[in-house]
Amino acid sequence: MLHRTAKEGLGRAYLAGFERALASGADLVLEMDADFSHDPKDLPRLIDASAEADLVLGSRYVRGGGVTDWGLFRRALSRGGSWYARVVLGVPVRDLTGGFKCFNRRTLEGIDYQDTHADGYGFQIELTYRAIKAGFSVEEIPIVFRDRTEGTSKMSPRIAIEAVWKVPALRARGH
Repeated sequence: MLHRTAKEGLGRAYLAGFERALASGADLVLEMDADFSHDPKDLPRLIDASAEADLVLGSRYVRGGGVTDWGLFRRALSRGGSWYARVVLGVPVRDLTGGFKCFNRRTLEGIDYQDTHADGYGFQIELTYRAIKAGFSVEEIPIVFRDRTEGTSKMSPRIAIEAVWKVPALRARGH
């Protein structure tokens, strides 16, 4: 468990976790929502898939995946965000905004993850795009995402707007 003394955003929290995991010698680094929106029972499938792929994404938007308990607006926002990023960036990944991932150590070390500045969806998009551009293999495996039963979403208009303008900026930078 990593406790942080100040709120600096989701992206900074992930980066701190990656640092801790890599410093501890982890060969695989997994990220997931701690509110059980991501089913821990799917972890073995992500880990198994990492034997063949450098980055494994638990995907809501491939055959067999899905989302439960979301209204029409939230479904449209999430699918639309992934579609937008996929088209602008020219990558084949169906779920670019998801946060259920398994990174091989070599992938994180090879994408200069510490230089990532986005939060929320933008952070998720940027890490996957950097992995693809660096030549790492990415595999999506189907998962079913369930809406939280406790707590509140950290999603804000600022995070959504950030993802809209960061995607073309990522493409322009080429990583």
